[in-house]
Amino acid sequence: MPSGTPLQVGRRIAATRHSRRMTQADLARAAFISLATVKAIERGARAPSDTTLDSIAAALTVDPTHLVTGYTGTERRVHAVLPELSAVLAAYDVPLDPPSRSAEELRAAVTEAVSWRLAAQYARVAQHIAPLLQDSLYHLHSSPAPDAARLVVAAARTADAVACKYGAHDLSARLIDLMRWAAEQSDDALLSASVAYVRTETFFVARAHRAGLRALESAVDMAPQPVCARSGAARGALHMRAAVIAGRAGEASAADTHLSHARALGDEVREDIYGGTAFGPDSVRIHEVSVAVSLGGEYVSRALDVAREWKPSLAIPAERRSGFYIELARAQLWSGLAGDAFESLKVARSVAPQHTREHPWAKEDTATLRRLKRADADSLTNFAEWIGAI
Repeated sequence: MPSGTPLQVGRRIAATRHSRRMTQADLARAAFISLATVKAIERGARAPSDTTLDSIAAALTVDPTHLVTGYTGTERRVHAVLPELSAVLAAYDVPLDPPSRSAEELRAAVTEAVSWRLAAQYARVAQHIAPLLQDSLYHLHSSPAPDAARLVVAAARTADAVACKYGAHDLSARLIDLMRWAAEQSDDALLSASVAYVRTETFFVARAHRAGLRALESAVDMAPQPVCARSGAARGALHMRAAVIAGRAGEASAADTHLSHARALGDEVREDIYGGTAFGPDSVRIHEVSVAVSLGGEYVSRALDVAREWKPSLAIPAERRSGFYIELARAQLWSGLAGDAFESLKVARSVAPQHTREHPWAKEDTATLRRLKRADADSLTNFAEWIGAI
């Protein structure tokens, strides 16, 4: 259940608003609610409804769980939209009524939705993604140009973020099939490479790590040569992903080889979002931690070595930064550093609460820490209740 009195929630909202240098009037305008409502909520005289809380969180560019610990409105919104997404997928090849927005408006909306995915703002994604995917498909049917296919892939990938994170794995697989179909319409090798990167999720879920590694190695072979930042990032991201799944497959030599290729390509570009995927030197460092944890055993110390020398900056997307601290926590726990592991999990929650809450490793490690009782009992119990580990 959500925790925090109306006064505590109001104080969190006010503190977050101040950190954004917004007045109460600014927040009211951005959230499309009255100034009187903002004032009443901030002084604790009124508890925000789920709809109002989502609007305030969106205006403050945070996940609602930053404001109300244990908030479950995001889960409800995500699960409510899954049937709508399924209906869109069922008719992906059937042109329906034309959308109300133009191609330019659609492009802007998809770009914004991608930013929500990267920031792990799943409530905002759930609110808009079904009609956005439908409109993207219409544009592809009416104008089968590479740009239209890219919009479908971007919208479907954004939808997949909530489907996969919230356990709708069959729907996730169907969304990935849709991405592959759209990429085939485009004749765009870079788009196909980005879809191959995303497809790896299905192999992770099925624990088909060796098959996933072979699929990624095939995708690397088909990817364009790294003659520019975009093509270098596309190939580098595939190597980065291949290193992780090679680690999960227990193929240490292949993991090291792919990580070496990713590192070399990452050093050639600046850290940025390429085709919907963050890539660059910092992303490769994050994946070094992931590879070390995936290999386990004697390799875990590599993750601690990376973390001692480097931490991801705020320029890294929230979802990926949160993942770094979740995987670091696992390495710390395996190394007997239970207190450090709990601190890393708390950082992960502060960066991307909903991503942390839905991450299976975060749940597992929290449950282990609670059994070990090697952290402050009250804080750990509260965290375990929040994440659903008890």
